[in-house]
Amino acid sequence: MVWPFKPSFRKQIARIEITGAIASATRKRVLDALKTVEEKRFPALLLRIDSPGGTVGDSQEIYSALKRLRDKVKIVASFGNISASGGVYIGMGAHHIMANPGTITGSIGVILRGNNLERLLKKVGVSFKVVKSGPYKDILAFDRELTQPEENILQELIDTSYIQFVQTVAEGRNLSVETVKSFADGRIFTGQQALELGVVDRLGTEEDARRWAAELVGLDPEKTLCYTLEERKPLLTRLISGNSQISSCISSGIDWVEFDLSTNGLPLWLYRP
Repeated sequence: MVWPFKPSFRKQIARIEITGAIASATRKRVLDALKTVEEKRFPALLLRIDSPGGTVGDSQEIYSALKRLRDKVKIVASFGNISASGGVYIGMGAHHIMANPGTITGSIGVILRGNNLERLLKKVGVSFKVVKSGPYKDILAFDRELTQPEENILQELIDTSYIQFVQTVAEGRNLSVETVKSFADGRIFTGQQALELGVVDRLGTEEDARRWAAELVGLDPEKTLCYTLEERKPLLTRLISGNSQISSCISSGIDWVEFDLSTNGLPLWLYRP
């Protein structure tokens, strides 16, 4: 039997939440959600970002999808506790951005980290024999120091990624590249400072952002509902949700370890003190 009363998404605001480090799982979930927003013809999207950033490619793909979607849907981004680095980059895909006065944002820049365990390996008597097709095939190997030519190559890579970031912020916020460079040196700043710099449009809560999104598409902010698009959790996870605080801490720690291992040696748009 076909249910005759289909929900009217045209009178609702879609909501997508981006939390934690941005990686491939985040990209897949968000891109699927954005496709649903377009298919169900929501008039507006509230994008809640509470993330320190993450991988460059995944952030760029989410931004590109948002940029395509905003031709059809009004998008308002709401920065939560932290929306830094890649979180800022994704926010550039929205029409408007709202942050709390105390939101930690900024950290516009690129970082690449590698591990050097050479001294430790020598102490335990471990060494590696490497056969490679070219002098830079094992760049950032953990058993030796970087050579100067290798450092130059990596610095050029970082500089290229940085310019992409700066140009996107300049375009998204209608600022000159030089203006963006004046504060895009990796520093973090508050939502209040971000407003003064032109990185965000207004100060306010997520609820304020919801009301703003409703007003932009001619809906009543007092009555308009928010429809949150999220990945359905496995049954076992939902059954043990009573211990959510403990499981959340453990899960968060595991996620960060996995993220560090999987992104070691990759350029990142990430703030992590």
